[in-house]
Amino acid sequence: MDASQPQLFVHHVLFYMPATATDADKAQLLKGLQSMQRISSIKQAHIGTPAATTRDVIERSYTYSWLCLFDSAADEESYQVDPIHDEFRTQYAQYWEKVVIYDAIGPLS
Repeated sequence: MDASQPQLFVHHVLFYMPATATDADKAQLLKGLQSMQRISSIKQAHIGTPAATTRDVIERSYTYSWLCLFDSAADEESYQVDPIHDEFRTQYAQYWEKVVIYDAIGPLS
């Protein structure tokens, strides 16, 4: 990989809620995720739920997918310490039982 080329940093978080989560709990977590879209270092963000695909290799047990694109690793680090992100972790952590994070960096295409 050529480090001189512009890089795109991808931060993908899967949120797993407990089986006992209510629709109100799910709505609260969604509200929290939507609040993070205001973080200025995020280039683009997407909130999703499992698609109705049926291939054996597809993981569908998560509740919400939070996908963020950043112009650089430094922008992603800025996101990590942003007060909005800190507030999200503090106020909404009660709604998930597990979080899985995938971070990737690669050239813009």
